[in-house]
Amino acid sequence: MWPLLKRFLIGKPLKTLDEDARHLSRTKALALLSSDALSSVAYGTEQIITVLMVAGGAATLWLQLPIVGLVLILLAAITLSYRQIIHEYPAGGGAYLVTSTNWGRNAGLVAGGSLLVDYMLTVAVSVASGTEAIISAIPALHPYNVAIGIVIILALTGLNLRGIRESAGVLMVPVYLFILIMVIMIVWGFVNILTGNVQYQPTTNSHLATGSVSLLLFLKAFSSGSSSLTGVEAISNAVPNFKEPKAKNAATTLLIMALILMFLLVGVTGLSFAYGIKPAANLTVLAQIGQQVFGHGILFYVLQIATAAILAVAANTGFSAFPQLAFNLAKDKFMPHSYMDKGDRLGFSKGIISLAFGAIVLLAIFQGSTAALIPLYAVCVFVPFTLSQSGMIIHWWRERGSFWYGKAIINLVGALLSALLVVILFVLHFSSVWPYLIIMPIVLRMFWVINRHYRLVAKQLKILSQEPIRRSRYDGATVIVLVSNLTRATADAVDYAKSIGDKVLAMHVSFDSNPQKEHRLGVEFKREFPDVRYVDIHSSYRSITKPAVRFVDEIAKATTARNHSLTILIPQFVPHHGWQNALHNQNSNKIRVALASRDVTVSTYYFHLKE
Repeated sequence: MWPLLKRFLIGKPLKTLDEDARHLSRTKALALLSSDALSSVAYGTEQIITVLMVAGGAATLWLQLPIVGLVLILLAAITLSYRQIIHEYPAGGGAYLVTSTNWGRNAGLVAGGSLLVDYMLTVAVSVASGTEAIISAIPALHPYNVAIGIVIILALTGLNLRGIRESAGVLMVPVYLFILIMVIMIVWGFVNILTGNVQYQPTTNSHLATGSVSLLLFLKAFSSGSSSLTGVEAISNAVPNFKEPKAKNAATTLLIMALILMFLLVGVTGLSFAYGIKPAANLTVLAQIGQQVFGHGILFYVLQIATAAILAVAANTGFSAFPQLAFNLAKDKFMPHSYMDKGDRLGFSKGIISLAFGAIVLLAIFQGSTAALIPLYAVCVFVPFTLSQSGMIIHWWRERGSFWYGKAIINLVGALLSALLVVILFVLHFSSVWPYLIIMPIVLRMFWVINRHYRLVAKQLKILSQEPIRRSRYDGATVIVLVSNLTRATADAVDYAKSIGDKVLAMHVSFDSNPQKEHRLGVEFKREFPDVRYVDIHSSYRSITKPAVRFVDEIAKATTARNHSLTILIPQFVPHHGWQNALHNQNSNKIRVALASRDVTVSTYYFHLKE
């Protein structure tokens, strides 16, 4: 049943040799990897004016213009920096690899751990914001915002499990529709203003009083608006997913994304200022601009649908980048090796499922509130930005290639602005970002525990070439067959045990409930197998596992003294249909788990039922 359902949901398995054909062109990569950054214009300007309005009133809304100007400077520095990273580190890994190489392993794990949480927040924030766009068009859905978000996450999970190429093909429609309708709105809006068709009604340009309050307000709004830069780093993490030449295609896609994002940010902020837009309940800033430009006609609803769609699929940036980053961490033995395994559709399915689970938990905890999620989201973005860009300065200092000092200056500007944002976020938004100080130590501890385990395993399993391999040479073999009843499965298992063992024991655990039945079983077994020692162990507490383990421990001591190998053979019948397993007890599985901690060989003799 499950294989058929799995085939229906995610499609038939793909051959490993098909992987090259699954790589992305620039057009598909822009849709798949840029949706997070491009969609942030739907809430970036809104975050700025919300902070300004709450703290300073309408008189401070003019500050959105210089704040967005500063955001654009940071965007330019980050874009140029990540283009350098793509060319210098074409294997992918982004901030994690750059920071590990230049700042050391611990700093690299901080960057990697921050990005893992960041990608979960990418999904949560994008879905929450997309849900808000839906509610702006249909307010009656507000009570169901979390449920709507979870449904969207599950749908994206299924889409990504089908494969990167399929998800990119589907996502091209909402991403390019959003870009098109936004360009139309921005151009149409400014044309209306310039031609006098719409009255120019900017918010007051009265300047703030000078002093620390004005600076703090400016910095707080700047830190909120910096959420527009989330997702810029995703392309550098996913370079291996591009078609050849991978680095060139990835760098070009990053540049195209940055130019589009700059245009949209300038346009939305300019229209917001020109129309005197203010934050409103259940109506986003972008929706208000759409009303001013399009009225309540069909284009307004196209804008809302496109916005909701790109915000929902913006989460797909996380689905693309998280599995690749998890792969790099697993390769370095800081995450379970299962994150390196590709599923039937040549995607890192474990990473996709883990990301979806984490995003759903975050969405539920923060009740689908974009405003509550964004400060923590921004910290998880700008910590890796700071580490990677400062790491690139060290890289250029070591390499000293052509024009290295100019490249280092670009990284320095980005690193300083990113570091400033991190400080601002902790100082002015501490009530929202404090979970980072708890999450990161836990994540780092998890990394090192996993790494220590893999190092200890490697140390114990490693065969040194200069030393002879220590071999175990046994004088004989003892086999214990676990017996519940005298059945065909038990009889076949005993016959098999006699073929591989010099000494065979049959062990049965009996209870108080029916002593006559237990005695009869012993008599029947001895009649059938007179040359096999039958041991009946009494259990007063109806436990099979503990008496069996104690018996094995005692026999293990004796076999060690005789230099015998010891094998525990567990007969188990296999039902004809998989669902029928639920109709039978799982004592054999419990015993196998209990004996896993013993230094013995545990084997299963399978008897397959015909019907």
